Amino acid sequence: MENIKKLGIMGGTFNPIHYAHLLSSNYVLEKFNLDKIIFIPTGEPPHKKDINIVSAEHRYNMTKLAIEDNDNFFISDIEIKRKKTTYTIDTLKELKAIYGDDVELYFITGTDTINQVYSWKEPEEIFKLTKFIVTTRPNYVLDDNTKDLVLKHKDKIYFCETPMLEISSTNIRKRIAQEKMVTYLLPKNVESYIYENNLYKIDFFKKYEKELNMLKNSLTEKRFNHSIQVAKEAKSLAIEHKEDIEKAFLSGLLHDCCKCFTKEEIYKAKDKYNFKLDDVLEKQLDLAHSFLGYYVAKDVYNIEDENMLNSIKYHTTGRANMSKLEKIIYIADYIEPTRAYFEGLYEARELAYKDLDKAMEYILKNTIDFNEKKGRIIHPLSKEAYSYYKN
Repeated sequence: MENIKKLGIMGGTFNPIHYAHLLSSNYVLEKFNLDKIIFIPTGEPPHKKDINIVSAEHRYNMTKLAIEDNDNFFISDIEIKRKKTTYTIDTLKELKAIYGDDVELYFITGTDTINQVYSWKEPEEIFKLTKFIVTTRPNYVLDDNTKDLVLKHKDKIYFCETPMLEISSTNIRKRIAQEKMVTYLLPKNVESYIYENNLYKIDFFKKYEKELNMLKNSLTEKRFNHSIQVAKEAKSLAIEHKEDIEKAFLSGLLHDCCKCFTKEEIYKAKDKYNFKLDDVLEKQLDLAHSFLGYYVAKDVYNIEDENMLNSIKYHTTGRANMSKLEKIIYIADYIEPTRAYFEGLYEARELAYKDLDKAMEYILKNTIDFNEKKGRIIHPLSKEAYSYYKN
């Protein structure tokens, strides 16, 4: 370490660290002929209070694993050890105390972050202690704010064009929560660490163990497995479309809670809950399970949230002007991953993660066309729903 003259500083939450962090760091090291780059996971970052951040220990361990095969990278826990809100100025002062005034510091950051420097603690002092290397995408054009900042500190801000990698910690966390693959987005040892320590996963199965057992006893094995998949798909869609994740999961889990009722059980439940079957339901009794599900979910499973109850009630027919949660359950039931392939399934899955309303229109049309070919009666609610989303 005594031979260090130019030290790069790669700070961040690293929640988790990924290949874009590593690649941009390596480009900076080479272009500016730095001796080493020090990775400093933040302790309690002041600008990210609203983000679900795993413990400093986990973030430190993941970063250490990610850089272990690069002799030019090393890690420090100086921010983590502070046990208080982390400020860049304090870190820079500490690094100067450790390495001395002869070592030049180069703070590596992105284009978005450089414009926020003047919202940091003691920004003028920061510019006295370090130079900035701003990593940019190819052909990046400076905005007016950045131009003004560069003019003010022209001998302190440099730019380094790095390859464009569409990788972000936010997207990695989301994909893990959605139970999607993150392979090739981050080092394999970091990926393994995440799974071994159950990081970023959103799992409600233990919390709703009682409901799961009740449901398992009332459904066939095939229908129970389908309900599990709908719950997971609903959770994934809720994450994508910023809906309540837990409500989506539980609504998806219970959406078919009456699916295995016999004809006698349907009529018994109808009388118990004083529910009148309309003409279509009388002729096509299979559709009744979703409407009765509203009452059973409320009575047996103690669901009180009206939005959740309606998402169960309308998951077979749909209706005009559905809530976001209702659409999510309707769509999740249609696209869950164990569904046998049928024409339009892949298109529906793609639409579902882009636009819920367009997915509703597409699925309703396909469902109506399919049932008409089978000679089945189409419930008026489905026709109204299709007309609504078509327009």
